[in-house]
Amino acid sequence: MRERIKRGVAVCRGFVLALIFLALANALAEPTTRSSSAKIPRSRQAKQSGRQDDSLNSKPAADLVLRAGGDRKAGALAHFVEGMAFEENGELDRALDVYRKVLNVDPGQAQLASRVAGLLIQDDDFPQAIDVLKDAIKANPTDAGPYQQLAYIYAKYLKKTDQAIDYANRAIALNPGDADAYQRLVEIEVAAGQEKKALEVLERATKVRSNDPTFWMQVGKLYVAILFKSDSQPKPDELKKVNDIFKRAVEHAGDDPTILKEVADYYAASQQLKEAIPLYLRVLELQPEDANAREKLATGFILTNQRDKAIEMLEQIIKEHPDKYQPYDLLAQVLDDEARSLQRANRIEEAKAKFAKVAANYEQSLLINPNHPGTYLHLAELLLGPLKNAARGVQLLAEARRRFPGAPEIVYYLAIAQREAKQSQQAVATFEEALHEAQLDEDNDVINAKFYFNYGAAAEQAGLYEKAAELLRKSIALDPANSAEACNYLGYMWADHNMNLDEAETMIKRAMEKEPNNASYLDSLGWVEFRKGKFDQALGNLLRAAKGTEHDDPVIFEHIGDTYLKLNRVPEALESWQKALALDPKNKNLAEKIEGTKKTIGKDLPVKTNPT
Repeated sequence: MRERIKRGVAVCRGFVLALIFLALANALAEPTTRSSSAKIPRSRQAKQSGRQDDSLNSKPAADLVLRAGGDRKAGALAHFVEGMAFEENGELDRALDVYRKVLNVDPGQAQLASRVAGLLIQDDDFPQAIDVLKDAIKANPTDAGPYQQLAYIYAKYLKKTDQAIDYANRAIALNPGDADAYQRLVEIEVAAGQEKKALEVLERATKVRSNDPTFWMQVGKLYVAILFKSDSQPKPDELKKVNDIFKRAVEHAGDDPTILKEVADYYAASQQLKEAIPLYLRVLELQPEDANAREKLATGFILTNQRDKAIEMLEQIIKEHPDKYQPYDLLAQVLDDEARSLQRANRIEEAKAKFAKVAANYEQSLLINPNHPGTYLHLAELLLGPLKNAARGVQLLAEARRRFPGAPEIVYYLAIAQREAKQSQQAVATFEEALHEAQLDEDNDVINAKFYFNYGAAAEQAGLYEKAAELLRKSIALDPANSAEACNYLGYMWADHNMNLDEAETMIKRAMEKEPNNASYLDSLGWVEFRKGKFDQALGNLLRAAKGTEHDDPVIFEHIGDTYLKLNRVPEALESWQKALALDPKNKNLAEKIEGTKKTIGKDLPVKTNPT
């Protein structure tokens, strides 16, 4: 039967190059843990995950180390070191005891007070934690740390928002250049459902005179977390406000590549690629070996239609880092985009050569990292589509199936590859396996109308016409709005095998309701009319089909020739068949039909009018 399957195999070939924005400094989430990685006793493990606070860090209290100017201070220092040792060994109860001895000597040790408070929080001992922090404030009222910690406790555990806000504001008043204090207050306001007040907090931060680029980075990220919703684009005035914050980070960053790259990532993630590219270039000037920045720069070139620069950049990355698979994948995607442009311009040979380069890069990527299923599917799409190498597609996907057992999508594509390689019986069996695996996996993304269409086409090629009809009907029922291709396939199958001709004509006309000028559907209609003996109508539709094709189709010309013969127009029949044979020189049946007709004419005998 004639090939009527669109070669694209549902692999998303769209060139989606996601530029991932850096984590938003845990904005609107629980503060980052800074405690040591010591093992935790069983009695504390259950509480640790929910009670860990960002005040727990292993850095010694600076004043304690510097001010050991007497026996009591020396003893306090010894207790501190002892507590560190206990904590490293996971003996947190003993660590807590000796830390308290230190605070008894010097309660103004803000960092240690915050650490002790954090340990007490793990035991749900909030009153003791609060007492420790308030003692620290009394001893050292100008240190903002305990205020931040109190704000955290009141907001997170005691659910007393007003007190939490008060303590957070005091922390900001003591140290207006500390971005962590603003973050704490923003978290509290957002948790209380007060986004507007959270933005007012950030507006206060923008008034700070700070030359610290990390301060502006953190403020910018907090703005992004509030203003940039995943389901909508930021408003122009919001985008400008956030841009201004990140510009301040760049102004004060100097030659700090970390800050510059983070700002570039922000611009890239917010689709401001023209702003991102110069920053990535600057990062590469400062750190020529930064392959990550180079890849992001190449992506920026691609998305701003500077494809040649992207290719040059990626080839340089591969030359310097041939053991990384990501640049091969990215280069393959760039070249694929270029190949499809050539294909659309009808520069077929150039496109085919470019597709071969795409495949070579995917192959190299798989040699380096064979554990990346997406690469197998991208390569398979090329092999089954523009490169028309179904045999290699079968080999590749069989390997992928062995490597990723239980992945129904890979089994599905293997079935398509087997069908394209004319392994029809095996394809039907593999489709059934894919169906079974997807049902077990409850994978509705695989089992859809397109799946049943492809399965039905395999069944038809295997000669299982009733099964094919059942599968195609299921495809039509699942997505009737987009069922034209399946309707046409079913109708043509019946017409080609001289079956159910009235229903075949109905199905084909149903397809034509969606696409009345589709050459393939016109050919199907002409062929069912041929089967029903309506030769004049058939010829009209077949000639329209030939005229409407983007590329000459040998099947349409063969059908035209057969119809001319039925109308006793033998010269036109021979001319049409010869056009078909020129397009499909391996078609032995067509060659025999031409030779047989010529011999009949040569013998000056009546021409038989039933060549099919």
